[in-house]
Amino acid sequence: MALALPLLVVAPEFAPLALSAGLIGGIFPDLDMYAGHRKTLHFPVYYSVLAVPATGVAALVPTGATVAVAVFLLAAAIHCATDVLGSGLELRPWEGTSDRAVYDHYRRTWIPPRRLVRYDGSPTDLMLSVTVALPLLYTLEGEFRWLVFGIVVVGAVYTALRRRLADLAAVVARRIPTGIRPYVPKRYLEEPESETSTTRS
Repeated sequence: MALALPLLVVAPEFAPLALSAGLIGGIFPDLDMYAGHRKTLHFPVYYSVLAVPATGVAALVPTGATVAVAVFLLAAAIHCATDVLGSGLELRPWEGTSDRAVYDHYRRTWIPPRRLVRYDGSPTDLMLSVTVALPLLYTLEGEFRWLVFGIVVVGAVYTALRRRLADLAAVVARRIPTGIRPYVPKRYLEEPESETSTTRS
């Protein structure tokens, strides 16, 4: 949504649509959460490549559609890039056991995590979210301001519960009927190292 802030000054008539496109574009890649997460809808190269001409078209021919498409692609590209800067694809990313951050469809390989942000839901992750949210909270009004505030609150609750949620997900996943298990991401079925070592001993 922060991508739309400049439009409040240069083209305020497109700002509401751009804010919505930024929100949807930022969420869209994670719709693959339970179907090949960070691979099915994550396209770190293609989103970025498409965003360049889309932004150029929006600048030359500014309409609701061109602006929305450009902001959507930029938001999706930034989402994939920030996933790479974070942790790997694992249930407990603070353990640093995964070498997969985001799948690169162009090179047909996984991009390794940079771990500049330790993991999603870490205090650093929340701090970055708040930093990006503050200009939005200061600038926006009405429903959009409340939406941003609500997202920050959800992020704070998620940060507080992040490690417990990983344990809960593993417990729930082990109780899922056998017929449904093939559709559950493998990371939810993995036992923590502490449990594995206890079982072996």
